[in-house]
Amino acid sequence: MAEEKKQENQQEVEAVFAEEDNQANEKINSVDTEDTDVTNKKVKELQAKLEESENRYLRLRADFDNFRRRAQIDREASEKYRAQSLATNLLPAIDNFERAMQITPDNEQAKQLMQGVEMVYRNIIDALKKEGIEEIEAVGKEFDPHYHQAIMQGEDENYGSNIVIEEFQKGYVLKDRVIRPSMVKVNQ
Repeated sequence: MAEEKKQENQQEVEAVFAEEDNQANEKINSVDTEDTDVTNKKVKELQAKLEESENRYLRLRADFDNFRRRAQIDREASEKYRAQSLATNLLPAIDNFERAMQITPDNEQAKQLMQGVEMVYRNIIDALKKEGIEEIEAVGKEFDPHYHQAIMQGEDENYGSNIVIEEFQKGYVLKDRVIRPSMVKVNQ
């Protein structure tokens, strides 16, 4: 529907300029040839108007082409990142699932419940991966402010300087866009 509207607008613009061109051409043809000075002056005025109309038409067409390109880029970005809002809303639930899975069950019924929780968690993670949502690797990696949010500093001889030594909250990316940075502890 938007494409039809664009085509209709473009056709209307072209029709207006075609009519102006026709009027200008008619005026040029109807000029009285007896008075050559007046005629030359009118011809120059009409040619200037015609040239101005053509320039205006070209500018409008260029603006329309730019608008069409921007709309296409916006549509592509919207399609590429369509899962972002859903993922953002699901991340707290995923965090809760991970906290629940850290509990050690003490009886058979609790173990079965834990298996169910793990299955649901894996299904959600698999669905997010299909949409292009991935966890950000943190522990053992060099601190990157684009992907990590440092909330603490520590000292650990097992890691080099500026290396993430602990992750407090997982971070996620959607294709090439960070949805949520990892909250980490960085070695000094």
